[in-house]
Amino acid sequence: MDSFFIFGYEISGGLQLGSLFIGLISVVANAKLFLKADLPWWAVFVPGYNVMVAMKLIGRPTWHALLFLTPAIIYLLPKTILEVAQSFGKNRPIDYGLVLFFNVFYILNLGLSYEEEYKGPVYGRNLSSSDKEATPQGGMNIAH
Repeated sequence: MDSFFIFGYEISGGLQLGSLFIGLISVVANAKLFLKADLPWWAVFVPGYNVMVAMKLIGRPTWHALLFLTPAIIYLLPKTILEVAQSFGKNRPIDYGLVLFFNVFYILNLGLSYEEEYKGPVYGRNLSSSDKEATPQGGMNIAH
């Protein structure tokens, strides 16, 4: 595999293959994540639509996908990743820390693990640490 340059830096064949491998695992994990939530797995391959389907996974309105095209992504992306984890029942502070620091690998784990089960959308619900079930409330509280 020949080397190529990005921004004046040479990218070797090993880095290219490693990136391709991680990308393929990510696609498979996201497809399995969608399947666990009874959403179309093929949506992973459609740019833009995959974000709309991810909004359905966490219970957000699909128009929130448009916010990913604005500077609001600085706030929305970490919040969305937390809500994906909460949709799979990850409500403890250690889970929040792992999601924020190792977000790609944590989401891969949610998709590829057989033990993880989709609990339902969490947007607009209050998740208390004493009650593991989501109860409808006015807003979502992630600080316990």
